[in-house]
Amino acid sequence: MAPFGRLETLCPELYEHHLPLQTWPESINQVNKTALLTWMKETGIDLVQINGQRRYGGPPPGWVGDAPPTGSEVFIGKLPQDVYEDTLIPLFQSVGKLYEFRLMMTFSGLNRGFAYAKYGSRHSAKVAVSALNNFEVRKGCSILVCKSTEKCELSMDGLAASLSRKHLEVLLQEAAEGILSVTLYPSPFQKRAQLAVLKYSSHRAAAMAKKSLMEGTGKLGWCGMEVEWLKPDLKQKLRCSEGKSSATWVPRVKCPGSPKEVHAPLSPVLGKALELLDALCRRRRLGTPLFFTKCVQVNRNGWLRFWCQVVIPGHPVPLSGFTWVQQDMAGASGHDKAKDMLAMQVLSVLGESSCRTSPSPRVLKRVLELSGFGAL
Repeated sequence: MAPFGRLETLCPELYEHHLPLQTWPESINQVNKTALLTWMKETGIDLVQINGQRRYGGPPPGWVGDAPPTGSEVFIGKLPQDVYEDTLIPLFQSVGKLYEFRLMMTFSGLNRGFAYAKYGSRHSAKVAVSALNNFEVRKGCSILVCKSTEKCELSMDGLAASLSRKHLEVLLQEAAEGILSVTLYPSPFQKRAQLAVLKYSSHRAAAMAKKSLMEGTGKLGWCGMEVEWLKPDLKQKLRCSEGKSSATWVPRVKCPGSPKEVHAPLSPVLGKALELLDALCRRRRLGTPLFFTKCVQVNRNGWLRFWCQVVIPGHPVPLSGFTWVQQDMAGASGHDKAKDMLAMQVLSVLGESSCRTSPSPRVLKRVLELSGFGAL
């Protein structure tokens, strides 16, 4: 049996799920796990496992209004590893209205000793710190509760100098939700490399992205890439070299679960990629691209996950992959958007080639893998 957490770490978008008992190794802390599931059934509380942490709310059922402001979250440390949400959520709800509660988990199903509680207001967060810091959750076990340091910016150093913003854009959308902006700079630490500054909508979104990107570097072959919280001295150094940075990109679409949509244009190719790819294939006599799509998952926030494949008669490798899209009420269907996303990636490779023939299957496959798609 796969240990709890390993599958969703490898592919988080496939493993956002309710919490079943059988995913945990039965020999570890079975009594408390059973008590947790009993509590969930009695209260109707829903816990979702995503990428090494378990989450309640964000927003909780019945929430009305915007997400809480910055400063509304507290950090909880020194937790006994066999204590779960059936003890912690009622405790932290007793001092204020919870917007979200996140418990960090190990692969075995024990907690990692810390959690985050986000309240509906800064005042409630202050009350939680005053009332619950050094609280004994059990005899002899006092917990730490303090204001959470909500860092929202990451640095990615060691990116290839040839990596385009378009390809990085797709990678970041697949990695985690909440990306607000990306700025590329020449790396001040590595020759012939780029450094990206990533800004996220919240500390949680940035932390999830950091974990996902760090785990993905080996799979992508980016052994020299480093992902860290943006340090103040580096931020100041980059500000002094603003003239050398590329234009900041802010995405128009959000990843599943993001509380708000940020409106700004994506690549101008998106929305016309099918038409442009068809024209390019005709011009190069590659034949008409054939697309196949299937909706494989529906996110509770309205996002659709599609498997899609394109077969180009003049190219020997079918190309396929997964992508999240959101269907507009009066716009294109989810299937059309999924086709367009894949077409954009193929077009970015075929269209950027200066020669009149397509790149080799190995080159095309590698570039599309870096963009979130792959060849079968």
